[in-house]
Amino acid sequence: MECPKCSAALIIKYYKGMLEVDYCPSCRGMWLDYAELDRLEDLAFDEDNFKGSLIHRETEVPSKCPVCSAHMLEFQYRLYDLKLDTCPAKHGFWLDAGEDERVLQIMRTQRGRITRKTQAESDWKQLLSGLHSFIHKS
Repeated sequence: MECPKCSAALIIKYYKGMLEVDYCPSCRGMWLDYAELDRLEDLAFDEDNFKGSLIHRETEVPSKCPVCSAHMLEFQYRLYDLKLDTCPAKHGFWLDAGEDERVLQIMRTQRGRITRKTQAESDWKQLLSGLHSFIHKS
């Protein structure tokens, strides 16, 4: 396969020793098969129910899918300030150099938010339970 950004030949690389990706040694971007983006996210946050919608505001771009050569679509990733490219036939996603770390950072931040929210809900439940017990004792 060829890099959709610089046309260099993609090589197979093991990302963090866990995920096989097609990597561009020239521009340092990577091609992730469709399910591999979720696996990348799972390295930082493995709670799919709390991740939100993946693709927002698609726009066609000149880059072509390395699998089928269709023009890829640039989209806003999960409503964050990050734009990624995807194949309209769902062959996969292109991440430019450094975008993999942005995805991981976003997922770490989301995990922290969910953890804080869960703790706050637990604390609130305890407070209400104590208040309820106090009222019924009176």
